[in-house]
Amino acid sequence: MESSHRVSAAVVDAAGRLLARSGDPALVTFWRSAAKPFQAMPMVEDGAADHFGFGLPELALACASHSSEPVHRDLAHGMLRKLRLSEEALACGPHPPLSPELAEQVIREGTRLTPVWSNCSGKHAGMLALALYNEWPTPGYQRLEHPVQERIVSEIERWTDVPADRLVLGVDGCTVVSFGLPLAAMALAYARFGVSTSPGAVRLREAMSGHPELIAGAGRLETELGRALGGRVIAKVGADGIYCASLPAAGLGLALKVEDGDMRAAGPALLAVLRDLASRAALGFDPATLPASVLRQARVPILNTRGAETGVLHVTGALRFLD
Repeated sequence: MESSHRVSAAVVDAAGRLLARSGDPALVTFWRSAAKPFQAMPMVEDGAADHFGFGLPELALACASHSSEPVHRDLAHGMLRKLRLSEEALACGPHPPLSPELAEQVIREGTRLTPVWSNCSGKHAGMLALALYNEWPTPGYQRLEHPVQERIVSEIERWTDVPADRLVLGVDGCTVVSFGLPLAAMALAYARFGVSTSPGAVRLREAMSGHPELIAGAGRLETELGRALGGRVIAKVGADGIYCASLPAAGLGLALKVEDGDMRAAGPALLAVLRDLASRAALGFDPATLPASVLRQARVPILNTRGAETGVLHVTGALRFLD
């Protein structure tokens, strides 16, 4: 063994009962981009999405950590046009695409990256929509003291049951507020998200399950799971080893953290949690029958510079059920 990556996980039902765990389900860590559906919720619930004519694709992009593919950038530009704003209004900075192929192309062609290339550009466009709809100033919308972020904090409280004064607040990589809270509270939010009849939750579920290609990108786990399962699993990655998912048929939510932040381990960990859950709960699908585009991501090959496999990253251990 060359390296190991400890994973903590929590599986919770919509009533807040912890049903299964790995490591420390009370681990407090930053939610990062797995918070995006709840950061987008006020835009829908308050009426901003309808006011600016955002359909399900735009709502999906607001929840996305996209790969900066042309479809993602075009949709982000379209959201800004509906807001009558330019890219300069986006507080997020650019970064190399999450798609390795596109990142290589950008380097090869010397492409100048702009804020719309950020994997969070849809989220930021949604926050700008919320500000404009409520007649709040758009400059500074990413800061904690701005009404946009105050409104989002209240939404995080509602879905996680964590009071605002117990949230650990930081700054995310894309400049907006990031929320630190227990894994079990993240899982609770996703359990509720999967079964809620509130208009915002229903529309965001439809957006995420109906447009998996917008949530991540070609070949990435959330997109491939979405294509294979539709709304039976709604998964969302977060930076530094976070994964969350809603399992509507079982009324469950899960959250996991690779404690050293290793992103290679996050996808295999998610698939292992789903595999273990399927042995005890009716998920509405059999993880063993998922397509190769998903199952291959349970095992990460380690390659040398000639492309030969020299090792493999895989999951050991299992969930501990509490009943």
